[in-house]
Amino acid sequence: MPLCDLIIDRITTDGPISFHDFMEMCLYYPELGYYTSTRDKLGKNGDYYTSSFLTQAFGAMIGRQLEEMWAILGEEEFTIVEYGAGTGLLSHDVLNYLRRNAKFYDRLKYCIIEKSAAMTETAKLFLAGEEKVEWHNSIDEIHDITGCILSNELINNFAVHQVVMEEELMEVFVDYDNGFKEILLPARRQLTDYLDELNIALPRGFRTEINLQAHDWIREIGTSLARGYVITIDYGYNSKELYASFRNGGTLICYNKHSVNEHFYQDIGCQDITSHVNFSALCHWGIKNDLLFCGYTNQAHFLLSLGITDYLKQSIEKEPDNYINYKKEAFLKRTLLVDMGSKFKVLLQRKGIEQQGLMGLRLNNQALHPAKMDLSLVA
Repeated sequence: MPLCDLIIDRITTDGPISFHDFMEMCLYYPELGYYTSTRDKLGKNGDYYTSSFLTQAFGAMIGRQLEEMWAILGEEEFTIVEYGAGTGLLSHDVLNYLRRNAKFYDRLKYCIIEKSAAMTETAKLFLAGEEKVEWHNSIDEIHDITGCILSNELINNFAVHQVVMEEELMEVFVDYDNGFKEILLPARRQLTDYLDELNIALPRGFRTEINLQAHDWIREIGTSLARGYVITIDYGYNSKELYASFRNGGTLICYNKHSVNEHFYQDIGCQDITSHVNFSALCHWGIKNDLLFCGYTNQAHFLLSLGITDYLKQSIEKEPDNYINYKKEAFLKRTLLVDMGSKFKVLLQRKGIEQQGLMGLRLNNQALHPAKMDLSLVA
């Protein structure tokens, strides 16, 4: 049965479902959801590109930051936990870079947690020769982690709740009557508590997303990490930017064949649905779960701080055709450092260690605290 019909059957049987549950089914329903199906998602024949798909230099720069973290932690046994490894490209490139450091590589364990069975199978084939890789269903299977928890474009694909401020906060539910339609019901306590905790007062008519799964995720990793770091790379904003008046329609979008749309109730299971990450919230709940703030920057400054321009130049100079190489270098610099460089942000957090300057924050390190504000006054 098509996924669309399964969702309709659920609504017919149980009544309207929250947008969160609708989005969860669209993305992760077994074998039929966007991420659980076997259809191409990355590259020319897919729907979007990731930094790791474009060049192995992205993984090399993350590997360079991990080397420094390992040194700060005393060059002990070091576990990397990557959430949402997808096809395994980033894992491969990080390990390929770290392999040149024999002492670190010898003490390294690389654990992958991937929700999609289809993507896990793809990654297992791609990483078949990587002896350092372990596969886990949950971080609960990995105990007393010393090292780094890494994610790249993970949180933007968590299913979110949509809310609208009217006389009171209302949540968006999805009903069906000869087509999908939205209805509003009073928001549950968890959603109002989320905004209260971050001191967010939405003006009337403001529609936005609340990512409770991100809250659960940060608590989960805060409990599992004994000592070390968290690197979170994703597109998003701090609270002030996320809830600015010109974003009063929210940030939810779909990616379908390299185009962007807001047709959430079409092409069900065949397009990505995603929303921007609230980095202020990750910082706030990180602190509450013993994950202290290290720094916050954008991808461009992070990669430049780690020396990506020299790395790209040296890598490309080894190839034979200079003209093609220069074009490739220019394309990668524009894409990674301009197009994606300002859109993607990098949050670094720490647990069990004193604050030390990290290489990836050398050129830019922004404050990130959820300021108390009345959003009706924010221009």
